[in-house]
Amino acid sequence: MPAGATQDKELDGGWVASERFTEVYEKDRRSELGFALSDYAVRHVAARGWTMPDGTASRVYLLRFNSVGIAERFRNHVLAVGMDSGVPLAGSPTLELDPDWASSGLVENTMAYLFTEEKPYDGGQDRLAHVQAGDTIALLTHSRKGGAPGVPFHQSVILQNQLLG
Repeated sequence: MPAGATQDKELDGGWVASERFTEVYEKDRRSELGFALSDYAVRHVAARGWTMPDGTASRVYLLRFNSVGIAERFRNHVLAVGMDSGVPLAGSPTLELDPDWASSGLVENTMAYLFTEEKPYDGGQDRLAHVQAGDTIALLTHSRKGGAPGVPFHQSVILQNQLLG
């Protein structure tokens, strides 16, 4: 956690139920995601969350699967990540590829897909990243009323990528 951040008591870095992960997504998609996590035999879901003094809420979910291939299939076929952000986040109808992201700094043989909510956003802005390193998929979100700054989000993605890679 960054210095000065306030820890989310429910997301302290330990294991969480898969339902906690699915709560990140639109309500009508949660059941489908829950079944998919079971079908794809997710081994563990860990999560950490914090809020910065400027109000930016950051969340990191790590999903570990039995193999790289299963993780890739889950990312491609269930989360449907690619040119768009795939399954919508709760409260964020559309996210676009982050135009300011340059993938420099990523560990070899890892992937990162970054998306951002474009203006006008209703109150707060969401940023989303999917990072894959081997059999693990990380979901990172930053949300902030008035706009979530890009640089800290990019730094979080690079650091998470380095930790996983």
